[in-house]
Amino acid sequence: MSFKIGFGYDVHKFQKGRDLILGGVKIDYKYGLEGHSDADCLVHAVCDAILGAAGLGDIGEMFPNSDERYKDANSLLFLKHIGDVIKKNGYAISNIDVTVAMQSPKIAAYKHTMIEKMSSVLNIDNKKINIKATTTEGLGFEGRLEGVSAYAIVLLEDLHE
Repeated sequence: MSFKIGFGYDVHKFQKGRDLILGGVKIDYKYGLEGHSDADCLVHAVCDAILGAAGLGDIGEMFPNSDERYKDANSLLFLKHIGDVIKKNGYAISNIDVTVAMQSPKIAAYKHTMIEKMSSVLNIDNKKINIKATTTEGLGFEGRLEGVSAYAIVLLEDLHE
């Protein structure tokens, strides 16, 4: 049995007049995130980690922001498609670990729902997904309340062997 590791990173700045969506969950906050799709940087980081582990490029290649079909799209649809693609390519998700860096708002109350949504879309046990959040102690763009970043790592089992 062999494994493949992938890393994903995404960042979006805050924007007034949009919903804040993280992990497929709408979070009550005064700002949303700027982006072509729903700007769910948590899901985008997970997508890139999965694609990286499978050697299948990145989210921007698969869902370019120049394509109007993806304007305001729900990022969970991207994740679903990527989950289907890796299964067809002979991979299974062993685990996903995500860290979201943001000063505010706190997302602890939403983490369980995020995990449930992502595990459902990927058709995997929710115990295979872990989400953590951290502030940056007031440092950097996250600390200045300018935006959010997310880091994800995924371990895929290569079913070819």
